[in-house]
Amino acid sequence: MCEQCDDILGGHGHTRRRLVFGGAAAGALLLAPAAALAARPRALELYHTHTGEKLRVTYAEGNHHLPDALEEISRFLRDFRSGEAHPIDPGVLDILHRVQELTGGRGPYEIISAYRSPQTNQMLRNNSSGVAQRSLHMEGKAIDVRLRGVDTRQLREAALGLQAGGVGYYRDSDFVHVDTGRVRYW
Repeated sequence: MCEQCDDILGGHGHTRRRLVFGGAAAGALLLAPAAALAARPRALELYHTHTGEKLRVTYAEGNHHLPDALEEISRFLRDFRSGEAHPIDPGVLDILHRVQELTGGRGPYEIISAYRSPQTNQMLRNNSSGVAQRSLHMEGKAIDVRLRGVDTRQLREAALGLQAGGVGYYRDSDFVHVDTGRVRYW
């Protein structure tokens, strides 16, 4: 770095370089093909806010999702009101994994809502205007989360950057919705 630049930055050249290089690294991770990221084992740590249950699981190794782990995750992310389970789209899990890498989050994901039975979805629709009639939650293709230790605004920005599906930001309730539907945001 030039001496003049260091003077302008108030002697914080090293900090500036870390920000530039750190930003470049985050950008490279964001632009890296999913296949390259999938080459290593992928794991998630989950905490269900309604049931108090915890799960730490490796759900993929290499380019393969692990059927037994996916089944365990589907049971964990069941409709907690009815107990009904449904297969969870592995793409949702991959989004969570990539967002965690992008944000540097180390804590567990706090699950607000995952799979919803049609009956639960209708009940929620009857009580709130913010629940879609054909919610992707009913297909196991959506999840509402927080990531412990990461501000939900940062979580939202990382998810938006992936351009991997829908992203909703619920500031007042402090959670982010991600899904594997078409790319959109609210």
